[in-house]
Amino acid sequence: MPGTEDLVAIGADLEPGTLLSAYRAGYFPMPLGDVDEVDGEFGWWCPEFRGVLELDGLKVSRSLRKTARRFEIRIDTAFAAVMEGCADPARDGAWISTAIRRAYEELHRLGWAHSVEAWADGELVGGLYGVAVGGLFAGESMFHRERDASKAALIGLVEHLQAQGGNRLIDVQWQTEHLATLGVVELERAEYLRRLEELQETPPAFW
Repeated sequence: MPGTEDLVAIGADLEPGTLLSAYRAGYFPMPLGDVDEVDGEFGWWCPEFRGVLELDGLKVSRSLRKTARRFEIRIDTAFAAVMEGCADPARDGAWISTAIRRAYEELHRLGWAHSVEAWADGELVGGLYGVAVGGLFAGESMFHRERDASKAALIGLVEHLQAQGGNRLIDVQWQTEHLATLGVVELERAEYLRRLEELQETPPAFW
């Protein structure tokens, strides 16, 4: 979770060019105040210890693999709905403001932000979204309405990226106890930024 040295800047805007420049430099935004504030300040974060998932490091138990098969995985068919699920104010630690939603929906329209969705019986029951820059997929948030649906979406993301080949990495911002069970590890800031330079030479995985 956030440390005292993880916040590196305050201010600026959420225009597409600003966001893409930030991701290429290793930063991502989060509101500093109430998520319902229309013109609230944003902080720009670059964790000292970055949570990342190597594509060959995903840990999937036998039971999770079996459960995941019941979901249909789709990509970019319900981006706004995934953001809505992730932004549910009833969730603990809700941080996705209206401004964030608008900014990332515009990034999606421009082809930079993507959703991976888990569907069951024609209903969206989980998913995740993030920003793809070169070989980096910067994961922003995930949600589920059925058990293991968000994990199934993560498996789907890994499989999609693996199928594209090349040097790729999933950034999850911070390692948590839960994410560690799925194979998420930490990189020191300097190592993450070094990897980020290399990743930007990889062709995109989404069209």
